[in-house]
Amino acid sequence: MLNSITVSGKTEEEAVASALLQLGLEREDVSVEILERAKQGFLGLGTVAASVKVTYEEKDSYEEKAERFIRGLLEHMGIHAEIDMIRHESRLSVKLTGERPGAVIGRHGEMLDAIQHLANYAVNRGGEKHAHISIDAENYRNKREDSLVQLAKKMADKAVKYRRPMTLEPMNSYERHIIHSALQDYNGVVTGSTGTEPNRRVVVSVVKPEAGGKSEMKFKEWN
Repeated sequence: MLNSITVSGKTEEEAVASALLQLGLEREDVSVEILERAKQGFLGLGTVAASVKVTYEEKDSYEEKAERFIRGLLEHMGIHAEIDMIRHESRLSVKLTGERPGAVIGRHGEMLDAIQHLANYAVNRGGEKHAHISIDAENYRNKREDSLVQLAKKMADKAVKYRRPMTLEPMNSYERHIIHSALQDYNGVVTGSTGTEPNRRVVVSVVKPEAGGKSEMKFKEWN
């Protein structure tokens, strides 16, 4: 969006320099229109200051760019939602609330992940500094993490009880990481992953004891 300011000075150069200082921009970042040239009066009488109009492109802030993209995407999907954002340095936390949270979340958060992925790509594209956007709705991500931790322990219990590997449903890399982390210190089991995206799954296996009664070292596959 183009914006402009009008600044006066003893000379045109001084007026432009003052404008650049106020805007925090370089000369090549703006265009200058001289509204009135400086005039020196006789013995200081009738002196006219220079006046310039400096036009510049006002770039959207990170938050504004993210909100505009997310709002446009939701409108395209036919979804109305309130967008609340909190920024922590290079991280932007976005909370969506509306009458149709299920449409935003999708099955196992697939729609929420897709919106988050697209927002990160759109906002960071072409920028020198990248920031991470985290999008949630109805506190789904915390609830999902809690349920995955409980599922991990349940599958570990079954693996130990029945002495056979337990294969979980397909999950994205973040959810698989939650399973791996939840069972990192669970005695008697080891976790790994099998398959290819998007059908990659976590496998919970029983640790087989080595000769002499010692157990083999656990190996965690963090993907």
